[in-house]
Amino acid sequence: MSLAEQLQNILDSLGGVGAELWLSGLFCGLLVGELVLLRQTDIVTTRRWLTGITVAGLAVAGVLAMGETGRGSLFMNLLFLDRQALFFKVIVTGAAMAVVLWETGNSTSTAPKRLLPTEWYVLLVGLVLGLYLLTMAVNLLTIYLSIELVSIASYLLTGLVADRKAAEGGLKYLLFGAVSSAIMLYGMSLLYGLTGTLDITADTFGTLLADGGTVALVAGLLTLAGVLFKLSAVPFHIWTPDAYEAAPVPVAAFFSIAPKAAALLVLMRLLSAGQSAGMQTPLAVVALAGILLGNLSALRQTDAKRMLAYSTIAQAGFLLVGVVALNESGFEAATFYVATYLFITLAAFFLIDALAPAGSLRMADFAGRFSVSPLLGVCLVVVMLGLTGLPPTVGFTAKLLSFSALFEAYQTTGNPWLIWLYGIGLANVVVSLFYYLRIPFLLIFRPAPTGAVPSVVRLTVGQWVALAITVPPVILLFLKPDWLLRLIADL
Repeated sequence: MSLAEQLQNILDSLGGVGAELWLSGLFCGLLVGELVLLRQTDIVTTRRWLTGITVAGLAVAGVLAMGETGRGSLFMNLLFLDRQALFFKVIVTGAAMAVVLWETGNSTSTAPKRLLPTEWYVLLVGLVLGLYLLTMAVNLLTIYLSIELVSIASYLLTGLVADRKAAEGGLKYLLFGAVSSAIMLYGMSLLYGLTGTLDITADTFGTLLADGGTVALVAGLLTLAGVLFKLSAVPFHIWTPDAYEAAPVPVAAFFSIAPKAAALLVLMRLLSAGQSAGMQTPLAVVALAGILLGNLSALRQTDAKRMLAYSTIAQAGFLLVGVVALNESGFEAATFYVATYLFITLAAFFLIDALAPAGSLRMADFAGRFSVSPLLGVCLVVVMLGLTGLPPTVGFTAKLLSFSALFEAYQTTGNPWLIWLYGIGLANVVVSLFYYLRIPFLLIFRPAPTGAVPSVVRLTVGQWVALAITVPPVILLFLKPDWLLRLIADL
């Protein structure tokens, strides 16, 4: 390709990255706007302006993403824009807008809960930009750079609050992230050596990997390290409890879904591009280990946010159940799972934050809080049933589709690891009942501690909007799953 043709390809590709260009401008605008507002107004007014600008800017980014015209290969196949990328961009955008709306309550409360500095708006937009790029990445170089952009913003958001816990959590996140990044980069170098290309959509990429044998399998597993890190999958899960506990609730809520959604798409693309038959057993072991470790560890937790952190490790295992099937129905089930998990997990973090007495997230302190806000208490029961995977919530539908695809794959391949994952995975749904329903049990059936004065739950308009966006779909998508399934089938 001549230089003129390369320049023309770059110009033609700009129509496919309008949302990314907008987010880059929004990032710079928020950076400058924060400095100007802090000099001209008080901190409360500054936060109000930054919240409005961020929510509006993210909404515009979502609209631009859905209207991008340059579909297909972009920038000489460094990126690839298709309906799948657009779908996952919408998931990321919705999660970001919801957590910004929820943070408005903490920033305006008379007793703020670990108030985030104003820099968090800029870092969140930078993180969303990285996730947008990650959803389109089809080149090993762009995959690596996108994951690093997401990781750096995540490290900063984790340690942004000026206390010892945040610094410790951010440092652990950074150290484990650096190790997984190094492993991933080494795996990518092996893949490049085997195939002679960084483009995972190239015909030679899959063909040469199929002939690579054990070396190709090892290289693929090493490359998946960075993706599994973002999924909080075993054995790259160790950072999760400390980082979630260190980060304020809106940040932890965003970590629980947005990076996982983008990482899931990258994982499915890597498996589709390469020779994935040899990856089925290792992925089944990873999924099974995540389900077991996440559930058994969550049983022992006394802090609600750490419990949800271990829950995300288990949910990552359940998310991989559909991927392990390595068939079209499995990939569709995994996509449905992550799309519905968006509503369930965000609602869980928001409701626990709202019902927590005086900012305490100890489970014992939730006793008797149902009388303070029966509506929020009922919502929490519904959401916890959704995380467990019981009807009448969409969590049941998501697990049903995933395990059905897994059993179909077992009947086709006869791989014994798949039936082990099927049986133990379903048994762990029962195990998860014991910790998911602990907080609702304390909330409803246990009296408040003697002498404790129940604090009234006061939510802002933005927080009510965030709950209105996240809680109703947990029931509605159980009653009408075809609304989402038809959309996913057309991707």
